[in-house]
Amino acid sequence: MSLPASDLTKAPDQRTAMDLGPVLPETAEVRDGHLFVGGVDLVELAREQGTALYVFDEAHLRHRMEAYVDAFHGLYPESDVIYASKAFLNKAVVRIAHEKGLCLDVSGGGELACALSVGYPADRVFMHGNNKTPRELEEAISAGVGRIVVDSFDELARVSRIAGEHGIVQEIYLRITPGVEADTHEYIKTGCEDSKFGFTMKDDLALRAVGRALETPHVHLAGLHCHIGSQIFKLDPFAEAAAVMVGFMDRIRSEYGATLSELDLGGGLGIAYLADDEPASIQEFAQMTCGAVKDACEARDFPLPRLLVEPGRSLVANAGMTLYTVGTIKELPGIRTFVAIDGGMSDNIRTALYHADYEPVIANKADQPRTQIVTLCGKHCESGDAVVLDMPLQEAEVDDIVCVFGTGAYNQTMASNYNGQPRPGVVFVCDGQAKLVTRRETYEDLYARDL
Repeated sequence: MSLPASDLTKAPDQRTAMDLGPVLPETAEVRDGHLFVGGVDLVELAREQGTALYVFDEAHLRHRMEAYVDAFHGLYPESDVIYASKAFLNKAVVRIAHEKGLCLDVSGGGELACALSVGYPADRVFMHGNNKTPRELEEAISAGVGRIVVDSFDELARVSRIAGEHGIVQEIYLRITPGVEADTHEYIKTGCEDSKFGFTMKDDLALRAVGRALETPHVHLAGLHCHIGSQIFKLDPFAEAAAVMVGFMDRIRSEYGATLSELDLGGGLGIAYLADDEPASIQEFAQMTCGAVKDACEARDFPLPRLLVEPGRSLVANAGMTLYTVGTIKELPGIRTFVAIDGGMSDNIRTALYHADYEPVIANKADQPRTQIVTLCGKHCESGDAVVLDMPLQEAEVDDIVCVFGTGAYNQTMASNYNGQPRPGVVFVCDGQAKLVTRRETYEDLYARDL
């Protein structure tokens, strides 16, 4: 794995931290040259807590959750917003999601355990995964989760058997791949035919799966689920998926005489990773999806189902940022400038996986223009270990504190201990207070499981 060739056409853009618009957490401000979020000086926070460090603007996080619930309930009263916890999960965010009236999406036993550990109501949990183990299904069914999203014929049989052993009827969805292509990175497209997820509509496989589910004991097919991908800017594919899924529900009614009453359209709304990005708003996403479902149902005289959506990234990504300390600087004339930080692919694997883009600033020089083009490289033994590729940054010096914006989704949850690196702590900032909600790992934590 190596870095892509440097983009020598890029030029410093002269923007300061506060010129970065949509990537900023909503309470960001600059005071005396330092970047503040939630009323907290991020430079001082980095010195106190150490780096690398995940930081979340708690007010921003709460407001995004409120905006989703208000938008969907206002347009479609029989709806629910499900937080896709794979984007960012710890006990603190689960408590906030519950407080704000969101349901919870978990993708395995570990995420379920986190939810149950803070008393999250199991009947508001939706369990996903393309290969849930028998143990995970046992844990979910015995806990009383609200819905299990069934992904295969094998899993349908497992759920039936385990539910039967518990003497219950388990509510399920079937995950359907609607054949809708979303305009996003190929690794995070999930609604196309060539996907490991769900039942394809090709050759009526999905229709046969519905028939099997309706005949299977100890389960009740409450509805259908689909998810077309992540980080999607164009909203038309969401409307297309809604129309396809309602059409499929109408066909189920015709073929089997069963009127399914719930439709989960997944998540996928994109966010701004770069200052010039223009993602759709939560309200626009709600208008598109709610309108598409209503129109499709009206066209087929199909009763409006309970509508569910599963945002993850669009709830937490811009609320989060990561702080690092500069360790070394290497200028390779005519190639690139490397600014090495005390983290890397262990706390943000997305750049190595997707060549993801981020906007960085030096938190202790936040009022200065970004006059260099740099690659923020990590400290790990991989040539492809980088967090930011060829982006503007203020003139960097050793011991500067770098803030990388938009890291609230899929950084903490995908973090690793590569090279024996302890995973960062997580701090929520709000109203001038910094609250440590997940402590940094220690060396003792790394090897506590060794016998």
